This record gives sequence, structure tokens and C-alpha cells, in this order.
Amino acid sequence: MDNKKKKLLEKVRLFVLDMDGTFYLGNRIFPWSLEFLNRIEQSGREYIFFTNNSSRTSDDYIIKLEKMNCYIEEKQILTSGDVTIKYLQMHYPEQKVYLVGTPTVTESFRNAGIHLTEEMPDIVVVSFDITLTYEKLVKACHYIRNGALFMATHLDNNAPTEEGFIPDCGSFCAAITQSTGIKPKYLGKPFKETVEMITAVTGYRPEEMAFVGDRLYTDVATGVNNGATGILVLSGEAALEDIEHSDVKPDAVYTNIGEIGKDLV
Repeated sequence: MDNKKKKLLEKVRLFVLDMDGTFYLGNRIFPWSLEFLNRIEQSGREYIFFTNNSSRTSDDYIIKLEKMNCYIEEKQILTSGDVTIKYLQMHYPEQKVYLVGTPTVTESFRNAGIHLTEEMPDIVVVSFDITLTYEKLVKACHYIRNGALFMATHLDNNAPTEEGFIPDCGSFCAAITQSTGIKPKYLGKPFKETVEMITAVTGYRPEEMAFVGDRLYTDVATGVNNGATGILVLSGEAALEDIEHSDVKPDAVYTNIGEIGKDLV
């Protein structure tokens, strides 16, 4: 363990862990992941999961993790969909929303009191809708052209799977922007709304947090751009050579989260 990494990890009290490409890949947990969580707990630190993947709800992810023998409480996981719900509740509580989302995510927005509509809304929210249809894209573009605000749960262009990458929310938004000329307000990682929500939920200050993940422009950027630590792992999207061409420079780079665990004291 080099001294720079040791000093970096000493100040971390909360690890904010990405999921796909970091903790697991698709439906396959990495062999070192559960041991890493044990090392965090043994060192007196805490962790939560945060995923930009808004195709599922937090409850869905709890069930998915259970199948991997990883058992967490509801307070230990947040998604970009949760951040978006909170943002709408705080800033647009009475506004009508057209949501491009999966049935379970749509239900979570409705249960949170978001006023969803299929008619002309005040706001269009795009998420990682794996049930996306051309009709939904047409509606979103039509409403945005006619004055609806354009928001999105997160900016990831691709989602990793065991078979390779598939189009994610950012790709959907790029198509809408190409059609309408209007760009969305993105939430989720790497934006400050995510850090603010984690602080509200956990009580930790940004300087006590380390955001750990496989993407420079979301996971790592959340840390380095918002007063926290950003740690890159090379088990998913980003490769070592990508750092040279990126505006976002990680505070530390590890092969995988298991290697971080070895450095915890």
C-alpha cells in the first residue's frame, strides 16, 4: 500500500459504491465483493450502494443482491430515480410529469406522490426505460417542443451487461435532444443533488465520502467535483488508458474493490 492511498483512505468514513461493473456484472457477483463489505465493516466504516441505473427501484436491487448472498437494509441503497423523485418533491411538488420509465419505476414515482400524466405535462422525465417504445419517444419530443421541462435521471450513455454494453438513459436523451434541440437537466451521478441526498440520508459530509465505481464521468466525477473522494476501479467500463484522455482524474485507481479492501486498516 503506498502512502498516498493510505492517507486517502484514512479520512473516508462512508463508501458510496456503484453496482454494475463495480460490485457485480449483470447477474454475476464479483468473487471479492462480499469480502470487501466485510473489510469496510471491520474497519469501523460504513457503505451504501448508489446506482445510476433507474430501470429498477431500490426494492428491486435489494432482492437482486439477496440472490447474491448480499443482505442490506433499505437505507443502504439509493438510485438516480430516488434522487429524481426527491428533486421533484422539493422543487416541483404540484407539477404534472410525463415519465419515460419501466412499470416498476413508474409505480415508485406514483407512490411517492409524483403527479404522473399521459397528457401534456409540465415536465418530461426520462429514465433508463428498458421498455422504451417509439411511441414514448414521440410523446416526449412532442411535449418538450411544446414547452415541458426536460429532465433525466442520469447521463450514462451505456449500461454494462455480461454480453456487452446496451444503450442507457443518456443515449435516449441524445435522440430527444437531436430531435428537439433541447438538452435535459440531468440528476443522479455526478451531480450535486446526489451528494446532497446522500448527506441527508446518512449524515456524512462530502469530505468523509468516497465514491467508488468503474466510470470516470459519473462515479469518479461525483467525488472529485463535489468535495468528496473519487476512486476508479477497472472491473467495468473504464480502462487505465482512458484516464489520460479524461478531464476527470481519479484520486486513486484500483484493479477492483477487493484491492481497496486490502488497503483498509
